[in-house]
Order: sequence, then structure tokens, then C-alpha cells
Amino acid sequence: MFRFLVRRTLGAAVILLIISALVFVLFYAAPRDPARIACGKVCTPETLALVRKNLGIDHPLPVQYWEWLKGLFVGRDYTSFGRCDAPCLGYSFQSREPVLSTILDRFPTTISLAIGSSVVFLAFGIGTGMLAAVKQGKAVDKIASSASLIASSMQIYVVGVLATYVLVDQWHVLDRASYTPFTDDPAKWAQGLLVPWLVLSLIWTANYTRMTRSQMVEALSEDYVRTARAKGLSRRTVFFRFAWRGAMGPIVTIFGLDLGVLLGGAIITESTFSLQGLGMLSVKAVSTNDLPMLLGVVLVAAAAIVVFNIVVDALYALIDPRVRIA
Repeated sequence: MFRFLVRRTLGAAVILLIISALVFVLFYAAPRDPARIACGKVCTPETLALVRKNLGIDHPLPVQYWEWLKGLFVGRDYTSFGRCDAPCLGYSFQSREPVLSTILDRFPTTISLAIGSSVVFLAFGIGTGMLAAVKQGKAVDKIASSASLIASSMQIYVVGVLATYVLVDQWHVLDRASYTPFTDDPAKWAQGLLVPWLVLSLIWTANYTRMTRSQMVEALSEDYVRTARAKGLSRRTVFFRFAWRGAMGPIVTIFGLDLGVLLGGAIITESTFSLQGLGMLSVKAVSTNDLPMLLGVVLVAAAAIVVFNIVVDALYALIDPRVRIA
């Protein structure tokens, strides 16, 4: 197991390095010049050169990337900002604030949105899927399958607006979406994120319902499940000890990827509800050609996906006894 984790960690580091290099190159393929944007309307060649130097983009592309990469491990010195200690992701071209501190300020919003919605859609999605598998072919199964198909066809930016209009503006049963730090007021934190949780969970619950049902139906028809039944084990034991564990492997895999994506920034959800998380931060970075901020957000999102992939692979051996990591 230890060798497996070391090997996967080294592979993850290579993947993150490649992703950062690709983002760096693609940024410079954009038609807009960040230095000219920061320079303002009245911009002389001398002022433009000074802005380029202050932003650290007055060197060739390979040199800029190498300096950025070194900043992650040993820190970096800036002409205008001074010393940036490791891990240094640079300074924003727009706000002139450290990228790392800005990401850390926005991350609690995104992680609150991701964790809260995950709890809801896992509970309802897996529960409904298991019930549909047990009642295969009956009314409950047909209703659950039809409802999940309809819900998975919906879009967050449509459902979010409708939910806000009905639940908040018309019925006044829920609060408008907002973020309050959990440490300040846990109750207000949950109330402000309840509508985004429900909207995001509606679509993801549908996906997990269909996936859980199909995996459970397949697992219930396996030979080892039929053998367990033939030995006289109770229906509950057969269902949870054998069929459920066999069906959870693919679901855990998909959940690891989904949670990594959510932690990287649920862009559409945050934009719909005006939540200032990593998703909104990345949209702003793209629209303003803010390379350091964009690189930082992409690196965090990629790291979340890679880390959860490693965790999922390690959990396989615990979930499914047929899988062992050598």
C-alpha cells in the first residue's frame, strides 16, 4: 500500500506540473495583454514597460514559468511587492493581493457548498437508488427512475433562479443565498447555503439514483449474492454485506471525481447565487487575464481531483474485498 501511495503521489505531482504548464502557455495565446489592461487608458511605452516589470512578465515565457515554479518551493522576490514566501503563487495582476491568501479566503465558501450538497445528494441519491433496486419493476422503481431522468435534465442556472423566486421571494420559507463563516454563526451558515445545497443536490441526486440502482441490480444478480441467499442468510445481510459492498465501488469512484470538481469550484452554482467562492474567482481571473490567480485556482482544482482519485483507489480494498492493492 505504501509503495502504491508513493507511486500515485509522484504521478500526481507530474500531472499538476503538466497542467500548470499548459495553463501558462494557453494564457499567452489569449489576444489581450494583461500589462496593457493594467496600464490604463493613457499608457506610454515607458509606463507599459514599467508595468510589465512590476507584474513580472518582462521576461521570456520559459523564464517566467521557471520563476513561478521556483516560488512554490523557495519563494520569490518581486520588484513592487517585495518578498513572497513559499508556497508563493504570485500576486494578482488586478487586485495586487497575494494569490494564496485570496484563494484561502474564498475556499471556505466553496468547501461549504461542496460538503453540504454532497451530504444531501449522497443520502437521497444512494437511498433512493437502493430502494428502486429492491423494488425493481414496481411503482416505486418506475417513479424514482422517471423522476431522476427529469431532474438530471434540468440546469442549475434555471432551477436556481426558480427556487430563489419561489422559496425566498414568494413563500419566504428560506433565506436568500449567502455565506456566513461557520465559526461565526453555524445556524446562519446553514440557512444561507440551504437553497444552493438543495438546487445543486437536485441534479446530482438524480445521477446517483440512476447509478446506484443500476449497480445494485447488477450486484443482486451476481453468483456470490445468490450463493449467500442459498446458504440461508437473511435478506438484510445479503443486501448490505454482499450486494451493497459490491455495488459501491463504481459509485465511490464517481463521487471522488465529483467531490474534487466541487472543491475546485462549482462555477455555475456560485455564479447563479452570487457566492464568492473559487468558481467566481476563476471566472473573474479569465475575464481579466489575471494569470497568477487563474494558475492558482486551476492548481487547487486539479490538486483536489488528483488527491481524491488517490483516496478512492486506496479505499477500494476496504469497500470491495475482491479488490486488493499490491
